[in-house]
Amino acid sequence: MIRLHHIRKVFNQGKPSEFTAINGIDLRIDVGKITVLKGPSGSGKTTLLSLIGCMARPTSGRIFLQDREITSLPERFLTTIRRSTFGFMFQQFNLIKGLTVLENVMLPAYPTDSGYSELKHRALHLLETFSLSHKSSAKIEWLSGGEAQRVTIARALVNEPSILIADEPTAHLDTKLSKTFMEIMTRLNQEGTSILIASHDPMVFAHEAIDRIIEMRDGKMVPTGAAA
Repeated sequence: MIRLHHIRKVFNQGKPSEFTAINGIDLRIDVGKITVLKGPSGSGKTTLLSLIGCMARPTSGRIFLQDREITSLPERFLTTIRRSTFGFMFQQFNLIKGLTVLENVMLPAYPTDSGYSELKHRALHLLETFSLSHKSSAKIEWLSGGEAQRVTIARALVNEPSILIADEPTAHLDTKLSKTFMEIMTRLNQEGTSILIASHDPMVFAHEAIDRIIEMRDGKMVPTGAAA
């Protein structure tokens, strides 16, 4: 379970450009589910994902992960939690050009205690799972859009996270690839991975596998039943 208590995130605090991205959110997210943050650009979805995934700290409020407060933990502990608990997929794939597919998948796990042989085996298994074994030695820039996305998913899973966070994952995909993405997410969820997606794409939030939709606007949650 992830629980957010009175979360606010203010950028450029005390300056003329001060901006409140998240404004007093209370939220509980259950594990084992596919949850979607729905809302237009600027609604605060990405900021909220970064707070939940320990990539940023709230200006005020508290965040609990499995009943453990993580908001005030030192950075080194947050880094450990981030690597061991969360896998990340970004709107831009953020794959490293010049590196091979295998090297890109292995990259997030290098700071961990995993030995090279174990890490390589894990990465190759993921590539096989996503039908990319034959591309393991290919440079990232040689891939199609669908192949690049599957590499991104494999990279997000290499540390065997319990929670997968995806920020606008279908923003640059056509309808066919968006459907494929949701099929993969459904399968991962059935295998036990909790999934949190930020999206304004109907292909995502209208999918039958979605357990919960949280609508956001202007840094706040839209009350259930309120007009969009």
